[in-house]
Amino acid sequence: MIRSRAVAALAHARMLGGRAVVDGFFEGASRVARLHPQAKPEAHGIEVLRDLPYLPTGRREHLLDVWRPVAAPRPMPVVFYVHGGGFRILSKDTHWIMALAFARRGYLVFNVNYRLAPAHPYPAAIEDCAAAYAWVMREAERLGGDVSRLVCAGESAGANLVTALTVAACFERDTVAGRRVFSAGVVPKATLPACGMLQVSDVERFARRRPMAPWLVDRLVEVEHSYLPVGLDAAARELADPLCVLESGEPTARPLPAFFAPVGTKDPLLDDTRRLGAALGRRGVRCETRYYPGEPHAFHALVFREQARRCWRDTYAFLDEVVPSDRAVG
Repeated sequence: MIRSRAVAALAHARMLGGRAVVDGFFEGASRVARLHPQAKPEAHGIEVLRDLPYLPTGRREHLLDVWRPVAAPRPMPVVFYVHGGGFRILSKDTHWIMALAFARRGYLVFNVNYRLAPAHPYPAAIEDCAAAYAWVMREAERLGGDVSRLVCAGESAGANLVTALTVAACFERDTVAGRRVFSAGVVPKATLPACGMLQVSDVERFARRRPMAPWLVDRLVEVEHSYLPVGLDAAARELADPLCVLESGEPTARPLPAFFAPVGTKDPLLDDTRRLGAALGRRGVRCETRYYPGEPHAFHALVFREQARRCWRDTYAFLDEVVPSDRAVG
């Protein structure tokens, strides 16, 4: 009994220590990067409309930022961006670099906050993203956007959420989020789930496939336990596991868009991108999966690295073909 308690206490301490290191790294990296002169949006001819409410709750989680290229011809193609962070940390403010990258290319970018676990477990995040999606479909034209040229993009947990939004736009689902997205009547032209955890249930599948360090398994298990309430069956958690919907034989109500899914080969979530490519291939849907040798999770955020810059070049090349902006083709 004493030994089992000691083992449990050690595991808990390892969990807390790993959480502090990982959370602190991403928060700190975002703050430091903001100090660079090229981080200023005005240096790139971009204005930012900050903290617009997409729901009238007064909560910070229900705000989004609009990144708008000042000189770009109207209307502009739209990027709907959803941040990562294991569904429980980070925000639109930590992911400003993603918004800047797309806005510099001539896209009108909506960078979205949502409620975080464990205080707000599933389906809070996807319901918030669905509400933001519906708001953008109503308001984008007023802000200079063209939702007929819509891109949904996100990384990690954000990749899960934009894949779930795409599923909800193309498969009718009788849930709050499903009804809200489907009734908006807009299917993205492209979906960009980078380094995604596309099935939140059974995260230990990653460790069963290949050996992983205990602290890394802790992080994955923490995501599942924080986000998914206990006892949800497969039907109830469909929009937490959008990959499983795509892997099913269920026909779509509307055609799926093209996908671009980049991931590093050292990313512990690599297998979900492989499964995504296979699932969409069986459906006859275009999916460009790109694998970057030796790169870790969310490597493309480290834009000073060559492989990150290569990933962004590949992303732009895909978008120039599928959803071009006037800046890209001008």
